[in-house]
Amino acid sequence: MPYRLARLRGYVPWLLFVIGTAGCSVSDPAEVTKEPSPPTDGLSEALSFHASFDHGPTADFARGDAQIYTAPKYDQLDQASPGIGDPDISIENNAGRVGSALKFNRSYKRALFYRSEKNLAYSTENWVGTISFWLNLNPDEDLEPGYCDPIQVTDSAYNDAAIWVDFSQDPPRDFRLGVFGDLEVWNPQKVSPNDNPDFMNRLVAVTRPPFKRGSWTQVVITYAGLNSEAGGTARLYLDGRLQGTAEGIQEPFTWDLPRSTIRLGINYVGLFDELAIFDRALGDEEVRILHQLEGGVAALY
Repeated sequence: MPYRLARLRGYVPWLLFVIGTAGCSVSDPAEVTKEPSPPTDGLSEALSFHASFDHGPTADFARGDAQIYTAPKYDQLDQASPGIGDPDISIENNAGRVGSALKFNRSYKRALFYRSEKNLAYSTENWVGTISFWLNLNPDEDLEPGYCDPIQVTDSAYNDAAIWVDFSQDPPRDFRLGVFGDLEVWNPQKVSPNDNPDFMNRLVAVTRPPFKRGSWTQVVITYAGLNSEAGGTARLYLDGRLQGTAEGIQEPFTWDLPRSTIRLGINYVGLFDELAIFDRALGDEEVRILHQLEGGVAALY
């Protein structure tokens, strides 16, 4: 019997005693490996738009137009010019969740947007997708009076074929998700939102949301089944955790696609970073992976 094997057999009782009492096992350090990172291939394939703001306002990755635009108002898009056309909006170097960030110094009245076509996979049948971004602010102290929409996607208005999140107008401010199809279908009488149960009941509202000045909070909106006979659903996540779901969205979302926009910072004051759009509704685990990406969304490409 080889010498080393004989010696090991002689120590078997002692080894069993150590293992049994210590609750551990002996292993070769060379065989210890780190737990593999979660797969991101599915996220990479679904990505259709990403603006990191690390190299200016132009999107880093875009299936459509990567340029940001400014117009006098959202109903005057024919007067839009490339770039950020407001002195109260800037790129703040090294202030982002990753790298730099878009900074809104005060509420502004002009229109800042990216074009939706191809960047956001709108469809007249079974429209699906995901929107993700990060915010850094104290809503009750930083925002000016009135409602504030960090993002809207629409070709018309917040209540007409639109997806958005907002902060309610009075402190303590709620954070709300709104998904509303064609106005003439869901609200033909054009009843004002605060007097309309159909509007208020559709919202996904988060009371006392976790936003804080000096720290970053991720917002994710997923939507599926819009413009389908079965009806649509939309979900709101904060920092990877599901906050609520809007269901039974039956009315159509009819867009004039060339006029559709990804609108940023409506009455918003604070930092905005890492805008990413995907061409399908991400699942819970994928949202969690997205939240934990080291280096931000650029890690996907």
